[in-house]
Parts: sequence; C-alpha cells; structure tokens
Amino acid sequence: MSYKRRQCREVSVGNVKIGKNNPISIQSMTNTDTRDALATIAQIKALEEVGCDVVRVAIPDMEAAKNIGKIKSEVNIPVIADIHFDHRLALEVIDQGIDGVRINPGNIGSIDKVKAVVEKCRAKNLKIRIGVNGGSLEKELLEKYGSATAEALVESALGHIKILEDLDFTNIVISLKSSDIYKTIEAYELISKKVDYPLHIGITESGSIKKGTIKSSIGVGAMLLKGIGDTIRISLTGDPCEEVIVGKEILRSLDLLNDKIKVISCPTCGRCNIDLISVVNEVEEKTNYMEKDITVAIMGCAVNGPGEAREADIGIAGGKGEGLLFKKGEIVRKIKGNDLVNELLKEIDKY
Repeated sequence: MSYKRRQCREVSVGNVKIGKNNPISIQSMTNTDTRDALATIAQIKALEEVGCDVVRVAIPDMEAAKNIGKIKSEVNIPVIADIHFDHRLALEVIDQGIDGVRINPGNIGSIDKVKAVVEKCRAKNLKIRIGVNGGSLEKELLEKYGSATAEALVESALGHIKILEDLDFTNIVISLKSSDIYKTIEAYELISKKVDYPLHIGITESGSIKKGTIKSSIGVGAMLLKGIGDTIRISLTGDPCEEVIVGKEILRSLDLLNDKIKVISCPTCGRCNIDLISVVNEVEEKTNYMEKDITVAIMGCAVNGPGEAREADIGIAGGKGEGLLFKKGEIVRKIKGNDLVNELLKEIDKY
C-alpha cells in the first residue's frame, strides 16, 4: 500500500506551512489559564521541548487577549487564539501579534463583525481555522439531521466557509471533529472532496492518556492512511505534552515524520534475560529527537532476536549477563550487559 496525500492549497501559520507537500505539523492546546501569562509561557516552552509545531490558547475574555503579546515575546512556535462569540477578542489578539485565529464566523455576530476580523487577518496575512465540533453544532442542523451526523458537520463547515469566501477570504484551515471515530472519518472524507483547503484532523474529547491514545491512533491513523490530514492534534485529558508525543509516534509509525528514526522491540517472553522494558524506554527517550533515517531493534532474546529483527539497521539482543550487537540481522559483537544501552547509542551515533 502506497501513501498518496490529498492535494490542497498551502496556508502559513507563523513560520509553519500547512498543506500542499509540507510536513504534517503537530499541534496542541495549553490547559493553563491564559490570563496567567507565566504559566502559559512555561507550558508552551515544555511543548516546544517535545516537538510541538503550533500551539493554541483559549481566549475567554479581554484580560487573556491582552496577554498574547507577552506570551508571544517569550515563545518560539506559532500561537493560535481560540475564540468563541466575541469578535472583539479576535481583534485584540491580532493587534497583540497572534499567528492565527480559530473561530466559527457564524457565531461571532453580524456580518460587519466578521468582516472586521477578516480585514485584520487579511492585512497581516493570518489564517483563520474554522473549527466545527459535533458538540456545538447549530440548532437548525441538529433538527435537520436528527444528530451530529457527518453530513451535518460538513454542512456546518461549508456554511462558515461561504461566509469567509463571500468576503473574498480564503486563507483558511478546516476541522470537523467528533468524539465518534466513524462520524469523524466520514466527515473528513466528505469535506475533502468538496474543498481544497488544508485539513486539521483529530478525534475530539478522545479521553484519558491511555484510552485517548488508542482512540486517536485509530481515527487519526485511518485518516492519514487515506491521505487526509495536513496538521493534527491528539486531544487527551492530561498533560498537553503527551498529545505531541503521541502525535509524533503516529506520524513516525506511518513514515510521515521528518526525523525517520524508529525503535522496534519484542513483547518479551520467558526467554528474556534483560530488563527489556527499562532498556527500551531509555533508548526511546535518548533517540526521540535524532534526525536519522534508521530502524533500531531492541530484542530480549539472543536466540531469535537478531533473526526476527533482520530488517532493522542496527540492534541489540539480550542474553545472560551480556548481549549481542547486530546489524541487518548479522551479529557484530558481544557487549557486557551493563553496557548495552551506551554501546547501542554510540553505534547509532556513528551509523
């Protein structure tokens, strides 16, 4: 099966380009109170450390909006403002130097208010993300379709898009999210055939870190395999950094992440003679940011390990008190048990 990405136009968010043939970017959202600038800055810096490309912050009121300039001055990745209902908040964050806004044009008031936001975004070449959510669909669409169906999500998005297009504004990214995997995938499939705007994908309200990771991996992975998705957010109830870590692993698993490094490991069995779990965790942590096109195998058994991982570029297999270093399934040398991780990391550096 070959990967064929849906073709769409390109939109810029700060220094990150979304769509066309650009890398699929990873987004997250702070869960700090944006009125607390220091806490929000600290969380964004933590997100930067784990590889977040774009961050979104909630703007509940004018106090939060006025903090954007201070926040922007201290962070390095583009910041998006999440705004509902009050167009004045959008105008303020634009003046404060925001990199983009997430609004639904249909719920921020009269066309004059929408036009004011559009004109400011146009002047600064800012993108607007139309974010349709299954939990906040228009009442008339819920009555028409009976529930938040995929068709209802798409009709809502197209309505918001038309408002912007009628104002000659097309610097748009679209998302249509539901907590239901099937509805979400169907909605994205439908919208992808109707417009050529970049798509921000994810499964909203997916749950805790463990369950949400599984649910998001299925939903987001399925869409990516269909070539749908230009930027992603993994919505988890927990530390936002976990969203980025999971997002990177999804992209890495599909060979869609620029760093290319992959770590594979066996599930362990009664033949395992090393603390494989600790070894795998340490190697993953220390190789996570390496930009190498390489597959690393960590196997618990010296009997079958090298053969089972012969497709890996380099790897180790545990034994009693020692291990084997192998490349492409061929054993290179023995290593003392306590030196396994360090020697493997040295070999990866040299590879």
